[in-house]
Parts: sequence; C-alpha cells; structure tokens
Amino acid sequence: MQNGSEPRKHTIAIQVENKFGVLSRVAGLFSARGYNIESLSVGETLDATVSRMTIVVRGDEFIIEQVMKQLHKLIDVIKVTDLTDESHVERELVLIRVNAEPQHRAEIMRTADIFRAKIVDVTPQSFTIEATGDEGKLGALIELLRPMGIQELVRTGKVAIARGPKTRAKKSEPEKARLRISEDPKVVGFAD
Repeated sequence: MQNGSEPRKHTIAIQVENKFGVLSRVAGLFSARGYNIESLSVGETLDATVSRMTIVVRGDEFIIEQVMKQLHKLIDVIKVTDLTDESHVERELVLIRVNAEPQHRAEIMRTADIFRAKIVDVTPQSFTIEATGDEGKLGALIELLRPMGIQELVRTGKVAIARGPKTRAKKSEPEKARLRISEDPKVVGFAD
C-alpha cells in the first residue's frame, strides 16, 4: 500500500447540481479508476436544483484522497465531505419477504418487534418486513430470519448525515462563484 493504512469503508457525501448525467459522471469516475462502489444513494435536497449522493467505497487513505480530488474536479459537484471520521448518523432500509408458515408466524412477529421493524404486507404464504438501521442491525435481523426461509430481500444504499452544526468539507469552488443561473438576479424567466 502507498501509505501503509489499511483499506476500510468510507462514507462520502456529495452535493451535486441536479442535472441530467451527473450520477453517470460520478459513478464513471469510480469505475474508470477501478474503485468499487459498495453503496450509492441519491436524492433531492431541500433545494430542488441540488441532489445529495451518499457513496460507500472501500479504500486506504491514499485512494480516498485521490477519489476526493477527482470528485472536486467534476463541474457539477458543489461540496464533498468524507463523513467516515466525523460524528454522523447513518441508516439503510431493507425489505424482506419471508416464509410465513404457521409454526413460525409468532416468532417472525417477535423478531420484527425486537428490531423495531414493521410488517408491511401479509399473504397466506409470506410476511414482508420493513426495517431501518445501521448495517450491523440489519445483518443481525437477516440472520435471525434466514432459518424461516427468506424468499426475497432488497436493500437501499446507506444514507448519512453529520451530527454537528459543521463538518469538515472541501468545497469544489468558492461559494460566491457558485451562483446558479436560476438565482442570478439578471436572468428573468429562465427555464431548464
């Protein structure tokens, strides 16, 4: 390894312009350099012109530093923050469809209750359970339900938010130079 640090998971939050092709460019940056994205979640922020991506990637400090530098070079990137060593809250969502044989129904409901999960759909053959939490909690729930017979499972990517009022962020451009066309007082009636 370049600097002797061990590879570990990093959670990177990226604010980007909400435009066509931005997700493709960000994902392409990772794949072109041979980095595997373990998790990716994207959604609009309070400002409909800005989206927030939460990306989980495994690498040593050198690799993550290179990724951060490359992200800053992308024109549509507003702000990049590595939340890994910051105080933050992170969650994932999982939907699990599990066999609901009569002898296991009570146990499935107890297990869901213990994990503060909800049963969101019931059929004569299955229960669908919705749970949110960190990776460890969801992994433990899955392992406890596995003996009952998991029919299907789907997970979202991780979403994360800093806990404090400020995080260490590296901005791609000075804030005053980042005026959006739609915010420019000289532009009237501009439509995307």
